[in-house]
Amino acid sequence: CCMCHVAKRLLFSLGVGPTVVELDSDSISAADIQAVLYHLSGKQQSLPAIFVGGKLLGGIESLMASHINGSLVPLLKQAGALWL
Repeated sequence: CCMCHVAKRLLFSLGVGPTVVELDSDSISAADIQAVLYHLSGKQQSLPAIFVGGKLLGGIESLMASHINGSLVPLLKQAGALWL
């Protein structure tokens, strides 16, 4: 989807090599993923779901808000995903 592309491009542009699980090409069903996301967040979670350091950051809105307010790079550094 276009929002997944935006998330990947942002992370790549920051120097992060994200692990990507694409629902349309993997053996994991979308329903299973949605159930796990609901369990983790306690609410229906939109896709793409972005995890940083094993913790659910949220959807594309959370990723972009973190980038805009300047908290994304420190979060990525803390998780060991960014070494700059």
